[in-house]
Amino acid sequence: MVLLFTSFLSLLTTVYGLTSSLQQVNNWSTASTNPTGVGMYLYKPTTVITPTPILVAAHYCGGTAQAYFSGTQYAAFADTYGYLVIYPNAPAVGSCWDVNTNATLSHNGGGDSLGIVSMVRYAVSNLGGDVNRAYITGTSSGAMMTNVLIGAYPDVFKGGSAFSGVPFGCFAGPYAWNTQCAMGELIMTPQQWGDLVRNAYPGYTGPRPKMQVWHGTADTTLYPQNFQEEVKQWTNVLNYSLTAQETNTNDPLPGYTRSIYGPSFQAILAQGVGHTVPEQANDVLTYFGLNAASPAPTTISTTIGPTGPTSTIFVPPATTVPPPTGVPTAAHWAQCGGIGFTGPTVCASPYTCQVSNAYWSQCL
Repeated sequence: MVLLFTSFLSLLTTVYGLTSSLQQVNNWSTASTNPTGVGMYLYKPTTVITPTPILVAAHYCGGTAQAYFSGTQYAAFADTYGYLVIYPNAPAVGSCWDVNTNATLSHNGGGDSLGIVSMVRYAVSNLGGDVNRAYITGTSSGAMMTNVLIGAYPDVFKGGSAFSGVPFGCFAGPYAWNTQCAMGELIMTPQQWGDLVRNAYPGYTGPRPKMQVWHGTADTTLYPQNFQEEVKQWTNVLNYSLTAQETNTNDPLPGYTRSIYGPSFQAILAQGVGHTVPEQANDVLTYFGLNAASPAPTTISTTIGPTGPTSTIFVPPATTVPPPTGVPTAAHWAQCGGIGFTGPTVCASPYTCQVSNAYWSQCL
């Protein structure tokens, strides 16, 4: 079975035209830096920019690093834009992430979260990773971990994007599964949710990462009330109003509504979509600035917390690789990938190539 799956990944690399392959990284950690034994897998394109941005892509419960590599577009986009992708592999039986223990919910406290953070630190120290451009995205359990890492490690990550997750601390407790949280019955005030994040790293006064959350209205695994609780939490942490500054319908897809609360937080609700919202890789990269063509430097003023100080942050221009020109593109609804497919693998704007299975991907 292992040999067959390895061959499948090699075939995917060939079919999708990737310049490199997924590699397991060994001997990168110690018991103190990776106490739960999270596995590290890395996709490093043949050509990277320097220093190299880092994207962590966390799989869903029951998934693996290899499955998330083959089922998402982050590696393919890395070839174009020159960033590293770290695919952590959950060590627990059932492959769910530890998002409930005090250790994982505390800055440098331990748990799976410290293992993932240690991968980023390793990439910065040994792989030319950019300490100022590390980001995290994930689906379901990986989305929960995204919330955890953005909350507990605001000094490490500059942004997160969570697909069908729950707020930071929602699953806190002795058990890996919390029915009250999952069913959207854990209702708290914005201040209470925000305090959970602030208490994860007491005394932290630096800038908070930007955050993007996605959820489906028909989710019966992690009920959509969790989306509303996430909105409460991150608007409070970032000192934004609960009333969105801008609301865009049918964005990025029909039936999706994007609510923008400020430059560092947006929430996208997908009408009629269950668990989970399909990953929108191009949208995520746009939000993180990983697919931008050398934007001008900006200065951002931000207030940390509801009553915290205001700080001014200078953000240097991103030295990313622009997308190739003259590349054939596939139209909306057209096939854009799959085993044996030889046509265009890049979709016409604003559509992205979504993987349905190993044999079929489509521009949506």
